Amino acid sequence: MEKVKVVLYGVGAMGSLIAKFLLEKEGVEIVGAIDIAEDKVGKDLGEILGLGKQLGVAVSNDPDAVFSKVKANIMVHATTSFLKQVYPQIAKAIEHRTNVVSTCEELAYPYIAEPKIAQKLDELAKEHGVTVLGTGINPGFIMDTLAITLTDVCQKVERIKVTRIINAAMRRVPFQKKIGAGLSVKEFMDRIKRKTITGHVGLEQSTSMIASALGWELDEIEVDAVEPVIAKTPVESKVIRVEPGQVAGLRQCSRGIMGGKEVIALDLQAYIGAEEEYDSISIEGVPNFHMKIAPCVHGDVGTVAIIVNSIPRVLKVPPGLVTMKDLPIPSAVLKDMRRFIYQ
Repeated sequence: MEKVKVVLYGVGAMGSLIAKFLLEKEGVEIVGAIDIAEDKVGKDLGEILGLGKQLGVAVSNDPDAVFSKVKANIMVHATTSFLKQVYPQIAKAIEHRTNVVSTCEELAYPYIAEPKIAQKLDELAKEHGVTVLGTGINPGFIMDTLAITLTDVCQKVERIKVTRIINAAMRRVPFQKKIGAGLSVKEFMDRIKRKTITGHVGLEQSTSMIASALGWELDEIEVDAVEPVIAKTPVESKVIRVEPGQVAGLRQCSRGIMGGKEVIALDLQAYIGAEEEYDSISIEGVPNFHMKIAPCVHGDVGTVAIIVNSIPRVLKVPPGLVTMKDLPIPSAVLKDMRRFIYQ
């Protein structure tokens, strides 16, 4: 059996983590790498990943050249959160008859933010016989797919609440800065206005995916403005110290409303000094139950895993634009990836 041939599009922080994990898997071969960063273009992927050895794959800023040179089965895409920006990148892979799995948050359920682009991607993918999926730990799993899966044991579902609390001190420094840790409240609010702090991209997508899976027609989705989480006592990570009164991170919530009632509630909190990090899902219905994962699933580790573990399912399902709710039950790919495709 031939190995699964992968092209990487984006070898930044997340793309590099995914690349390293791919190199650990049996039955997989990285055959191309694309990035626009000048300090990466022309360098061997092994050097970019800090492996101390050459992999024989040079990073290119010319997607056409890469896709024309190699016959890849799938593109692993990790660049940005917004579908309008990544559409040309994904469309290029599709035109070269290459399947796609992407970390783009809006692509996890694209019908809510960019319905026209979603339709174009679906039509283009079907035309060229390939499949496109957007996924990650959130959106993509914790606040949507896992909640959807748990409803399978319910006779009735009246309300779903998902809470994710992250101790940002345990995450990458760029993430800590992204959520405003260490800023004054004024600095935080100024950055919100300038959109250099954007909050979480994906609450609308997760809410919509849950509703779609349950056949609920929501009246509206309310997404709150990003709120700063203010430190009450000194807290710190290895790099950032937060004094009382300063911003330790952020919180953002969303609600799905149907028939004048809140039927879906999502609550995301990420800040330095969280006493406990966890993911929880509460379902009100028949039966009522509550599930808690502690500590919460690590965002970077989980995203790397779900992207790689999704590859066999993407390669096996019919062509088109799909979401996690459209795929078979997810699982880890622990052995040779080819066994999960050709068995």
